[in-house]
Amino acid sequence: MSGLGPGLSVLGGSAEGPVVATWEALSFWGGVDSATGQVIDVHHPLHGVSLAGSILMLPSSRGSCSGSGVLLNLALSGCAPAALVFSEPEDVLTLGALVASEMFGKRLPVLRLSPQAFAALAGAKTARIGDGAVEADGLSIPLIPQARAALDLTAVDRAMLEGEEGAAVQQAMRIICAMAVEQGARGLVDVVQAHIDGCIYASPANLSFAEKIAELGARVRVPTTMNAISVDYAHWRRQGVPASFGAPAARLADAYVRMGCQPTFTCSPYLLDGAPRPGEAIAWAESNAVIFANSVLGARTAKHPDFLDLCIALTGRAPLTGVYLDEHRNARRVIDVELPDHVDDAFWPLTGYLAGRAATDRVPLLRGLAPARPSRDDLKALCAAFGTTSAAPMLHVEGVTPEADGTLAEHTDYVKITRADMVAAWSQLNDGPEEVNLVAIGSPHASLAECRALAEAFAGRRRDADVAVIVTTGHQVIAEARTEGILQRLEESGVQVLPDICWCSISEPVFPPGTRAVMTNSGKYAHYGPGLSGRAVRFGGLVDCVSAALTGRAAARLPDWLA
Repeated sequence: MSGLGPGLSVLGGSAEGPVVATWEALSFWGGVDSATGQVIDVHHPLHGVSLAGSILMLPSSRGSCSGSGVLLNLALSGCAPAALVFSEPEDVLTLGALVASEMFGKRLPVLRLSPQAFAALAGAKTARIGDGAVEADGLSIPLIPQARAALDLTAVDRAMLEGEEGAAVQQAMRIICAMAVEQGARGLVDVVQAHIDGCIYASPANLSFAEKIAELGARVRVPTTMNAISVDYAHWRRQGVPASFGAPAARLADAYVRMGCQPTFTCSPYLLDGAPRPGEAIAWAESNAVIFANSVLGARTAKHPDFLDLCIALTGRAPLTGVYLDEHRNARRVIDVELPDHVDDAFWPLTGYLAGRAATDRVPLLRGLAPARPSRDDLKALCAAFGTTSAAPMLHVEGVTPEADGTLAEHTDYVKITRADMVAAWSQLNDGPEEVNLVAIGSPHASLAECRALAEAFAGRRRDADVAVIVTTGHQVIAEARTEGILQRLEESGVQVLPDICWCSISEPVFPPGTRAVMTNSGKYAHYGPGLSGRAVRFGGLVDCVSAALTGRAAARLPDWLA
């Protein structure tokens, strides 16, 4: 077959294997087992499929920035796909493959094909990738190398690239420049702060990367906060976390602190003092944080993959592309949302979840939501759920977010989210049993206002003895909650408030081992939870979560605003 046009060899190399193809994007973090390569996302068409040794075909990745770490671990353990084939620009998995090659000598080809060539190759049973073509079942698609347009580097950039500021900075700048070329950037931009996502112990590869860079004498040069880690740093031994997991997780955190990162250990950095101002160029990783920073704060950051976040923090420079630039912040898809009457807090993560699916990789403008007057916490929940199902780094909400006015790009298209769509998604996220024995709050980390609302919803009542209630949040919020008396009220209701970890990184025995089903108010965790925990998950608003905590049962009905 010919006439499909050439594909792009983003990262070169040769590979062959069975074709595993899907037309739905996939998050490797929370979606793929980092030890085996099996798809664990129960909502994905490839659920249960092993990706090891395959020619994996995805339109793009989506969801978590930590997918790069999962791919790196699979590459180091011999369980990675043999090659990655995309039909859209993709950064997270590409960065993981780049680091595997640059720092560990593990080559993993990455290709980008036209939609027509992608569809043709997806129908093949096996494929072989060489330097100049993809061959499969009588199909031959020529490959051309990634264009290597010269970057416009400053004298300081060149000095870093040539090793004048040490081996760690040189390695970081090499990775940044390679990604800049892959992204089509012509230069780099100064950033004023960074947020590290790679400090989660997603796999041993995260530790290998951090310690290798730290041993080269790395030090961050801009203020750099840290995401939630995988253990309660001060208490993991007392909590019974096995040393085989707790020790390397703590070592990973220590490595980043040695490099000058602040031990903030929160996935909600926008709640910290020093959150970025409108228009500031920053370098954040962690999908919910990136989307909130761009959309609600009006700051500017790409959705940086794990590992690239540290490279940027070490140099203070990021590829000048994507939503750092005005033209890429415009909405390319309008999503008209049917707004039911008297919505509660569950409406926002449910809408974010659906909007992410509808947007795919496009920055959307959501219309119809302004009359509901969303709070900052509503927008936090919206952004987090959106980031779970979308590859886009931001969204706009007409009449609400700061850049929504006049944001439409040329050739914008239009889709709708209806009440029927909401009912279907609600059912999908509530296919677990009615009996629950764990309530999970704080994905992303809970704000002070959310902790206050939870205490008010309990109203002095105590949880059922057979239902654990755990809130994950940051140290700053815990200190404020203690001062206000909220922490004491929660503890008197039997609620456990934990720092440092979040629901996407929690593990047994902190996650109660006897749990059979979980109730959460997070659209993000409702999606990732089944794959990450192996338990069924129910979703609802904060009042529904408190009701489940008091009775041990999740409501079997639709919420009033959907009924």
